[in-house]
Amino acid sequence: MSRQDGQVLLSWTSAQFRAAEEPLLAAGVPLMDRAAFALATCVGALLRERRGRTTGARVLLLVGPGNNGGDALFAGSHLARRGVRVDAVTAGDRVHGAGVAALREAGGLVARADDDVRALAAAADVVLDGLLGIGASGGLRGRAAELVALVGQAREDDEAPALVVAVDAPSGIGVDDGAVSGSVLPADVTVTFGGAKPGLLLPPATSVAGRVEVVDVGLDLPDAPAVARLEDDDVADLWPVPGPQAHKYTRGVVGVIAGARRYPGAAVLSTTAAVLTGVGMVRYLGDVADLVVARRPEVVPGVGRVQAWVFGPGVSPDDAAQRRRIEHAWEGVQQRGEAAVCDAGALALLPAHVGPHVIITPHAGELATVLGTRGERVDRAGVEAEPVRWARRAHELTGATVLLKGHVTVVVGAQDAVYTQADAPAWLSTAGSGDVLAGLLGALLAGRADDIHEDPSLAAALGAAAALVHGRAAHRANPHGPVSARMVARALPDTIAELLTGRTAHPSA
Repeated sequence: MSRQDGQVLLSWTSAQFRAAEEPLLAAGVPLMDRAAFALATCVGALLRERRGRTTGARVLLLVGPGNNGGDALFAGSHLARRGVRVDAVTAGDRVHGAGVAALREAGGLVARADDDVRALAAAADVVLDGLLGIGASGGLRGRAAELVALVGQAREDDEAPALVVAVDAPSGIGVDDGAVSGSVLPADVTVTFGGAKPGLLLPPATSVAGRVEVVDVGLDLPDAPAVARLEDDDVADLWPVPGPQAHKYTRGVVGVIAGARRYPGAAVLSTTAAVLTGVGMVRYLGDVADLVVARRPEVVPGVGRVQAWVFGPGVSPDDAAQRRRIEHAWEGVQQRGEAAVCDAGALALLPAHVGPHVIITPHAGELATVLGTRGERVDRAGVEAEPVRWARRAHELTGATVLLKGHVTVVVGAQDAVYTQADAPAWLSTAGSGDVLAGLLGALLAGRADDIHEDPSLAAALGAAAALVHGRAAHRANPHGPVSARMVARALPDTIAELLTGRTAHPSA
């Protein structure tokens, strides 16, 4: 899969893509030819994986009126010349005329109005979704929605359903905001041209994009992307790896205020994660130091110098002692600039305004509460429907970097930094997993505390890296099966070593 800027998967808005395309189109650069050839190459590879060869395979094109429909038609003509039977179904009378002519000349077929679309979909090895392009807005309507429904029904009834390849983006998603407002044909693969579109990386649309393959068609895009997603190799660039002269204080000290007699597990899990992430020292403040040290003798109880804090895991609203400790520690965060992870019970104690060196880590319901105390009217469902919008709003209101936990983690920070990470298995939605993430992230902040002050946007990248490692550790702990938070914490050292050295792929690969 092609990427930009090393391994990071970057995305730009539809307006940025149109601006980049205009001078090339004016100069006669054959962008559609490049896109169609690359699309056909991708489909050919999928057919060989599925059947062992392309000859005799069948491909169904869903064709809309715009350039994506043209891309699909020209790609179909390339495939037809390679011995693939290609059928095209149009969503209306408007269609790319030159594309239709090229398909017919190559031996492809354009379906009649009375042809059975479900039968064509059932017989196909691959369905190409070229109904809507990046210029469309809103969900699918009319004949396009009907075609998606018919193909969807055929796939549900088939034991070996056709693979769906989206052309540039699955038709009907919000290309710039990731919204899903109606029916969408979920893609197994999205082949996107020039660079990824934000909707391919943003929830909820990212869940229907499948694997994203970026095709370079020669666009000159801006340096600052709209959304980014880190990959495994990016961890090595961000991780604080000790040098030969390092000692425990230069490697970072993280202070953890978590847990209580009522919820001791949160203290054990967050300190364990911090220790196993590789920070120089972990200090613990709280009423269960005996339990923490019994499980993790490396942890140092009591106050002392720290570079970063972890506040809140397992701290309940009625825990006056822990709340006082957190309030006192906030003074160091605001006066001395210590970095902090503010989680769970500490979110209610978040000052009116902090800097991006503070990362808040709510789930959707908690973020709705944070926003509600600051005058915004949104509930959990509203946050889940527009996670980037509300994470960005929370960043604006609080000044903090926002790591919104979920199946797709959204991180919003300084300088318009936006990351989304989709690295965790669904099994990770289990009690204590957030405590592990908090300890992991706190250790990472402690190791890069000075760098965060030089580049405030770095906090968002570190949040994304922590989310990636958290997900990879869950995969490693028990590939394709249930995991506990303790299992994830114990998998951190090997996961981090693997990502830093690149010696093997993660277990889910």
